[in-house]
Amino acid sequence: MHGLKRPYLGELEMAVLEHLWSNGDFDAKGVYNALGKTRGISHNTIQSTLERLFKKRLLTRQKISHAYVYHAVVSRDELMGRMIKDVVKTISKENTDSMLAAFVDIAAHTDESHLDRLEQLINEYRLKRDTESAS
Repeated sequence: MHGLKRPYLGELEMAVLEHLWSNGDFDAKGVYNALGKTRGISHNTIQSTLERLFKKRLLTRQKISHAYVYHAVVSRDELMGRMIKDVVKTISKENTDSMLAAFVDIAAHTDESHLDRLEQLINEYRLKRDTESAS
């Protein structure tokens, strides 16, 4: 996904990705049985959604017998990171202070331990960066 602009993802596309991340690889029929029936949407809609995600390079597929089996190319964390970077880049321009304040605010309001985790992640990043630059 590196070098690719984040594609817009609709609610159904996100639901399909969530299903694949949580349950592993599926063909269109399996995704339809899990998501389509309860949402009242057709098998063709699920199939089209899988095709869109494949064209956006978020899924790979392998033909097995008469059906494609789909596999998520990016993890939930990778996609979330990419989406956040794109939003921050689009909205903040050069003003990153408000973005940093928003992350701290989200962490503090979610759970106090998230502030500790944020601090730990910052320290891990600095250690990794310093180790790589020393090499």
